Amino acid sequence: MTNYSTRQAANKLGLGHSTLARYIESGKIAAPDSVVTGTTTTHIWTHADIERVRKLLPKIANGRKTRYQKQKGRKKRSKP
Repeated sequence: MTNYSTRQAANKLGLGHSTLARYIESGKIAAPDSVVTGTTTTHIWTHADIERVRKLLPKIANGRKTRYQKQKGRKKRSKP
């Protein structure tokens, strides 16, 4: 079984590594197993973890897209 770093997992998902880390911090994506070495915490991604996140990404993107479309679809009030 192959393990990947967060940077490698982000590349496979087509994201920046900071974006993936931000999604983990905000709770949008569950963190994979991690290893603590001294003061450094390293997430270890498996192929199954990457595929799980790949399925969640459209839901995260649609949340943003939906909010944008709702704002865009509102009619502007005309001033009297």
